Amino acid sequence: MKILCIADHIDPIIYSSQIKTRYHDIDFVISCGDLRLNYYDFIITNLNKPLFFIFGNHKLNGIEYYKKEYRRELYAPRTYYQMYCKGGGTYIDHKIIKYKNLLIGGLGGSLWYNGGINQYSETGMLFKILRMLPKLFFNKIRYGRYIDILVTHSPPFGIHDKKDRCHRGFKIFLFFMQVFKPRFFIHGHVHLYNINEKRKTRYYNTEIINAYNRYTIELQEGL
Repeated sequence: MKILCIADHIDPIIYSSQIKTRYHDIDFVISCGDLRLNYYDFIITNLNKPLFFIFGNHKLNGIEYYKKEYRRELYAPRTYYQMYCKGGGTYIDHKIIKYKNLLIGGLGGSLWYNGGINQYSETGMLFKILRMLPKLFFNKIRYGRYIDILVTHSPPFGIHDKKDRCHRGFKIFLFFMQVFKPRFFIHGHVHLYNINEKRKTRYYNTEIINAYNRYTIELQEGL
């Protein structure tokens, strides 16, 4: 099984007429945010594969169609929704879905830094996690595990993050990994401009991956 992970930057390798040739063997796509909805539409239309996404802290046009609390803060005409939200991507913020044999959950947004939308304090992110608890415990009873892949925009605190508040990670994510033990923690938010910058880190039982631009994960079929 192959998973294409994307975040933060439109990659010309993906946004190309050769996408079908290059990624014909992809099983599904994960987006960690800060990408426009029409980019998802292009990927889904060409690959005809599921795409699971969250929003980050930028490129938020269309977020009000997924998060009711922002419908008064952002304006986007109906035509935008018709043009760019028709691709069929699945929004997974504070949700857990099962696709094939994988349990995939999402926690979008960044740490609060300037009062913009889709920014959260540590307590705010904790409340988002609390909304996932019933499904997490159901999964543990039904499947013997809580979650396989956690998709976030921000990294965990102290892992792949930066010192400035905007790019600082969430401490609550460390607790999440210790307790619920996802196999993968996939995030974006922190741009990688140097090929030597660290993209993968192991934390307890979880492999943390920065999906900036694009990254492909290969799994055994039975996980």
